Amino acid sequence: MRNCIQLCRDCADFCRMCGSLTARNSDFMMNFMVLCADVCDACADECSKHDHEPCQACAEVCRRCADDCRRLSANA
Repeated sequence: MRNCIQLCRDCADFCRMCGSLTARNSDFMMNFMVLCADVCDACADECSKHDHEPCQACAEVCRRCADDCRRLSANA
């Protein structure tokens, strides 16, 4: 569970930063979205290994976030 918790915290930090960059229309937001998607995928992969309901919910949300980040960064 240690790796799961660490990845969840990393993912939350990346998502928060991505939101901040997007809110101020940063020149770096599109590049950061690609990286954020990678972190979200890693978190989803780890969380999906655990049968706990919060982990499964996290995995689902992380996958959606990764998809959204990739879609938005591709439209740049």
